[in-house]
Amino acid sequence: MRLVQLNGPSGRRVALVEEPRLRLLERCASIYDLAADCLAHGRRMHDAIAERQSKEFLDYDPIYQGKSAWRLLPSADFPSQPSRCLVSGTGLTHQASAKNRDAMHAGTQAVTDSTRMYLSGVEGGKPAPGEAGISPEWFYKGSGTVLRGHGEPLVVPEFADDGGEEPELAGVYVIDAAGQPRRIGFTVGNEFSDHVFERKNYLYLAASKLRTCAIGPELVIDGDFKLIPGEVSVERDSQVLWSHPIKTGEDTMCHSLANIEHHHFKFDFHRHPGDMHIHFFGADAFSFGNGIQLQNDDVMQVRFDGCGRALRNPLQRIPQTTKAVAVQPL
Repeated sequence: MRLVQLNGPSGRRVALVEEPRLRLLERCASIYDLAADCLAHGRRMHDAIAERQSKEFLDYDPIYQGKSAWRLLPSADFPSQPSRCLVSGTGLTHQASAKNRDAMHAGTQAVTDSTRMYLSGVEGGKPAPGEAGISPEWFYKGSGTVLRGHGEPLVVPEFADDGGEEPELAGVYVIDAAGQPRRIGFTVGNEFSDHVFERKNYLYLAASKLRTCAIGPELVIDGDFKLIPGEVSVERDSQVLWSHPIKTGEDTMCHSLANIEHHHFKFDFHRHPGDMHIHFFGADAFSFGNGIQLQNDDVMQVRFDGCGRALRNPLQRIPQTTKAVAVQPL
């Protein structure tokens, strides 16, 4: 079961994907509202979706292609309070990402911290059920204001060195009234970060992640997270410049989903009732690792089997400036 969020002539709506059409849901303006209603009434998402199915349909193709009055939104967000949506991620979960990160900092250490972090996950990232394993890397992307949807540009800010795709799946969560994290589902994501800046010094990793990112177009309700193959590509001037097969899921990662979730939600301030969390699970490949540097208007595409249509976003560079941000006394 897959959902999309839309904005159009009648405002925000949620729709069920029934290819090649979208079935609009009644009394449902956002995924967050749907999840909150389920929590309030002790309902399952599948049941709530079934009850709200309308007889209104939209053709998916023109919406997906950006040729409709309806526009695809990020597959999950907190519309009324984006500051209460925490966007974060776990890195070095896939061997390929560890190798790419290691190559960025080769020569600085005999064995890099990236390699150590990945190997610690191999050794202790999949503990027995109910137990906590080794902690993975964690990074902060921003609040819900950094989220972009299918077709929207991902921005290289004026102060940045670069911008590059990171094809991933992300988990979408809401915290219930008792402080218990509840997983809504999974969505395709482009975590997007500044690899050139990070390569200068691995301590720049945190700042390199503070960028816009994209999720969607579809949210898979409670999907499987064992083995999900896919493909990432970059298009330039309507031609494929680079592409690579990708895989994610527990079978390809050094951490189990349960261990990643435990180490994210073990912090009590990550379990504030009513908050939403969108957490990226790491990448298997990205073009920067193959020496590709993206240019303005390049289109990044990420697709995973069983997760609906591909996520496509153009890259947009803001002209660089040397002007500093000045803080004024109050």
